[in-house]
Amino acid sequence: MLTLGINYGSHDSAAAIARDGEILFAAAEERLSRKKHDAGFPLNAIKASLTHARAELQHLDEVAFGWQPFATVRSTDLRNYLTGAHPMGWREALKAQTVGRILEYQTDGERLFSRHLGTPKNGFKRIDHHYAHALSAYPVSGFDEATVVVIDGRGAWEATSIWHGKGRELRLVEMVRWPNSIGLFYAQFTWWLGFEKFQDEWKVMGLAPYGGPGIDLSGFISVSDGHYSVNARLLLDDLSRIETALGPARKPDEPLLDRHRDVAWAVQNACERAELAVIKRAVSLTGSRNLCLAGGVALNSKANGLILSERLVDRIFIQPAATDDGVAIGAALAAPVAAGLRCGEMTKAYLGSQSGTNEIEALLRTYKLDYETLDDPAETAAELLTEGKLIGWYQGREEFGPRALGNRSILADPRDVRNRDRVNNAVKFREDWRPFAPSVLEEAGASLFENYHTTPFMTLTFQVKPEKKEDIAAAVHVDGSARVQSVTRDQNERYYDLIKSFAERTGVPAVLNTSFNLKGEPIVNSPFDAVRTFYTSGLDALILDRYLIAKALPLKVERRQAEDKKMIARAEA
Repeated sequence: MLTLGINYGSHDSAAAIARDGEILFAAAEERLSRKKHDAGFPLNAIKASLTHARAELQHLDEVAFGWQPFATVRSTDLRNYLTGAHPMGWREALKAQTVGRILEYQTDGERLFSRHLGTPKNGFKRIDHHYAHALSAYPVSGFDEATVVVIDGRGAWEATSIWHGKGRELRLVEMVRWPNSIGLFYAQFTWWLGFEKFQDEWKVMGLAPYGGPGIDLSGFISVSDGHYSVNARLLLDDLSRIETALGPARKPDEPLLDRHRDVAWAVQNACERAELAVIKRAVSLTGSRNLCLAGGVALNSKANGLILSERLVDRIFIQPAATDDGVAIGAALAAPVAAGLRCGEMTKAYLGSQSGTNEIEALLRTYKLDYETLDDPAETAAELLTEGKLIGWYQGREEFGPRALGNRSILADPRDVRNRDRVNNAVKFREDWRPFAPSVLEEAGASLFENYHTTPFMTLTFQVKPEKKEDIAAAVHVDGSARVQSVTRDQNERYYDLIKSFAERTGVPAVLNTSFNLKGEPIVNSPFDAVRTFYTSGLDALILDRYLIAKALPLKVERRQAEDKKMIARAEA
């Protein structure tokens, strides 16, 4: 059974293809179009999916979109939604719901697919949005039973949903309707803080530790007895109600003041309390202490870490593409799950494209670039890191989701705290308070972090053990925490070997890792993207698979000179 899943109709358009429940390929349209958070029809991602699977349209057994058809929303549900059961009243609710937009995207997606690719032999299927989110997590989690929670900005009618996965069955337990939405709450305050809503929420999460208590947001959100309640009347349409309470919104080019930092702290704190309340209730309803998370709020790594540190669950799986791009995976898995097929466990997020040797060599020749061919890229990279170099690292298949996990990464020595500012200012060109992540050998995680849990997709934040902060100083946030990626050799052999080689040289089993992109751009997709980013940033070296490119003095000469200096110093001693 060959199935294609599509997310189109919101942000982060994407496509994924699966054979008999095994995800073969998945990509967000932004990586190919080079337009960040691209919401356009994902034609490039669909074509890339078919190419990878060596499939034609006639080979597809199902093409599914991860948004429900409007016709399936029962009239009673709609009537209740638009009458007194809705907190805003029916006029405001209808305006905010933008039913016309949902219908337009549904018909538009099918029309565009047919125009460019033809009509599938079995037509198109529509998968309820939150069900697609849930399907992106539970069937690939490796759990035989789990509590499944979806928390996002909004689905068609949903804001938060709780599911019980048991065996191959996934059953809806409870749903909270939009606009009673944690994601909406977080997004509107992201907007008030001068950032892009539904895009820059992690900036708020990163800014929060610089603030502290003192801002009262109880008029906007309250949490009690396993429930949260968002005052949608104060949040929808514009920022006037927030400005009445907190003052004028910050403009993007204005400096950050203490009150902005304190608001970020309050927003993050409220999000954490609300998410923890949902998880407590969900576990009590299902009885399972295995947890699967999806939806945009599931990328709030600080809140996710608290779920484990407060021992609300025993095990956790978080979909690495938890936002709407991951819906494409859920849509692709709907038919296999319905057919009773067992889906493959997702242990890696390397589901995107890969560049062959011929493609890389052709690029190097075309632009007449000086390069070295490396026998051991991992060893060379580790050596360069110990010399203080900032490296662009490009290898293998690209990651699916917003995190660079060692295939499209910028790397640095985590011991030198100055590298944090070097990467922010000279490479990423972004705010100097933004934190970086450490990629850590899985077997060393417990020695570096409190309440450590395997986290291959960089979706959990832990407190760094006090005695280890200096070892990874450039990757420790101001509150002593770190958003961690655990690495095993089975998951990523070359990246694991790089970190291990660095550990053998320095005694530190971790490297600083951030996504290979400039501010405002998607993560690099092609060798050309990598080379362009390398030459327009402050990176010292670029390793493209087995090819090393450097600026100014060739690195092999520079390393030889460094070795000569060491030999002279030893001789003089």
